[in-house]
Amino acid sequence: MASNKQVRDRIKRLKQEFDKRRRGKEALLAIVDEAELPETVYNSNAIENSTLSLPDTEKILLEAEARVDASPREIFEAKNLARVSTYVRGKAGASDADRETILLLHKMLLTGINDSIAGRFRKAGEYVRVGAHVAPAPERVESMVERALAEYASDHETYAPDKIARFHLEFEHIHPFCDGNGRIGRVVIHWHLLRLGYPPVIIRDKEKRSYYETFGQYRDKKNPKPMEKMLTLLLTESLHKRIAYLRGAEILRLSEHAKKTGKSAAALTNAARRQNIPAFREKGVWKIAV
Repeated sequence: MASNKQVRDRIKRLKQEFDKRRRGKEALLAIVDEAELPETVYNSNAIENSTLSLPDTEKILLEAEARVDASPREIFEAKNLARVSTYVRGKAGASDADRETILLLHKMLLTGINDSIAGRFRKAGEYVRVGAHVAPAPERVESMVERALAEYASDHETYAPDKIARFHLEFEHIHPFCDGNGRIGRVVIHWHLLRLGYPPVIIRDKEKRSYYETFGQYRDKKNPKPMEKMLTLLLTESLHKRIAYLRGAEILRLSEHAKKTGKSAAALTNAARRQNIPAFREKGVWKIAV
């Protein structure tokens, strides 16, 4: 298993600190989430080849009359995904993500973009592929989604973040929708994490190649470990970020911290990527609480 005892113990300790420090500071966490929203939306859409930059996405989501040189579809995609992400943050704590929830999220995502396929699974004659992967026939989608959901709900043995990673792999293998599978799949990751009291994570466009390689490992070798490792690293980073803000700590760029401490910037960055230090990224810049 990718998430060995050392990883699980580290996340457990961070989760305990997160839970202790968050009491009475939900307003602060909401602000952190709101500030992170454009970055979440930008990266998820960029993975799907949106041409919007992070500054473009920030303008669209944060400015009332943003002027962005982009197609109406990409602007709708940013606004709709932000709406879906906000909805998830408000609702995920109340219930598990079931079939109806996933269909609702998809409808919210594609309304105004492609209403004919919004909020429904693929039907007869609707085939899709991702690279060389041809998704299962549409006639199998409904039962495969139901089985994946049932397996997730009934699995009380697998370490929770690993279980979430495995569901994501299976969901993307099924590719149940004509469009929006990746974005909805990543939103469901957030739902599962929030439901269990964890913070959301950001899968970044710069990690797209590694992210896609996890699907190949799962498809070709039934190996979920690369995705499990990716998710636990991202979750550790997200916990480090929120604990830093909850502590009220001074937050520095990792490069500034290297200068102050006389440590190698390259070594610190490598440690940050491995989450061996309490570092986290904001807008692609590594930072650390001191």
